[in-house]
Amino acid sequence: MKLFGPLYDRCIAWSKHRHAPRYLAGMSAAEATFFPIPPDVMLIPMSLAQPQRWARLAAVCTIASVLGGLVGYLLGHYALEAVMPWLQRAGYADTFAQVQGLFERYGFWIIIVAGFTPIPFKVFTVASGAAGMPLLPFALGALVGRGGRFFLVAGLVAWLGPRYEPMIRRYIELLGWVVGIAVLLLLVWLQWRH
Repeated sequence: MKLFGPLYDRCIAWSKHRHAPRYLAGMSAAEATFFPIPPDVMLIPMSLAQPQRWARLAAVCTIASVLGGLVGYLLGHYALEAVMPWLQRAGYADTFAQVQGLFERYGFWIIIVAGFTPIPFKVFTVASGAAGMPLLPFALGALVGRGGRFFLVAGLVAWLGPRYEPMIRRYIELLGWVVGIAVLLLLVWLQWRH
């Protein structure tokens, strides 16, 4: 059953759409506030389809993510009581409590590191506002952390992608199923651990 090959081809086609940078910006801002899917799923195929524009795409992703992060910060700072039930329903309550503790110990540096972690960035943005982290260090940390991640991802894809794209296309079904099964096993393991 071919599932990932057609999906891969569709993502590459969508990444060439004239409004794709707007969609990337919207997804980046939303992911830093409430959306569960990281913008890398758009940034990677866009950088692969248009490697000469990788820096512009990474900049769009970074700026939009920081702006979305500011919204998350404001929600944490001014509306934590309204946001907390959503965090609990989404299963982020324990992670949120741990992240708040990290802010008390590491402050600015945790935001930089957060830009690279697989933990959803929205948890860090809301927690930083709730913890009362000063806004300027938060914004600078988000800019450095998210910018570092997106420029690294887009740059590597633009640099290595064209050489490896035929191999990726050839093995996309296998890669897709391996990643899908790995994610499923991780979710089962995390559920079992609690």
